[in-house]
Amino acid sequence: MRLANTIRAVAVCEAAKGAVVLLAGFGALSLIHHDVQRGAERLVGHLHLNPAKHYPHVFLDTAAHFTDSRLWLLTTLAAVYALIRFVEAYGLWRARRWAEWFAAVSGGIYIPFEMYALSQRITFLPLAALVANMLIVGLMIDALLRAHSTDAARGV
Repeated sequence: MRLANTIRAVAVCEAAKGAVVLLAGFGALSLIHHDVQRGAERLVGHLHLNPAKHYPHVFLDTAAHFTDSRLWLLTTLAAVYALIRFVEAYGLWRARRWAEWFAAVSGGIYIPFEMYALSQRITFLPLAALVANMLIVGLMIDALLRAHSTDAARGV
């Protein structure tokens, strides 16, 4: 029963990730037909950041390249990603084996990228993401192995 509750906690996390990305997608959608670069410049000025510094400059440069078609693409990608996370969360909540496989694979995909980021510079965010994904992958593999042993014991 404890494993089932833990898997449901993962389902809630996946649904939360989907919701955050969906909200970001709506934010991108709200920028269509607006001057994104001007808004970025106002934000940098409001926060009293030096636009010549690295991160504000990258932010302003990125904003300068946003077009309505790119914003539509970002919004579409955000909606697709959110839908995938919601479907995964539903499957995990309903204890579907396909969702456990999907969670193990989708969590495992990020691990090499997180390890690469940590090889460049150790920071909290990639380290926390790596630990979280390794825990989720391990949990899903454990759930799949338990289900397999139960199936084998029943002769399925």
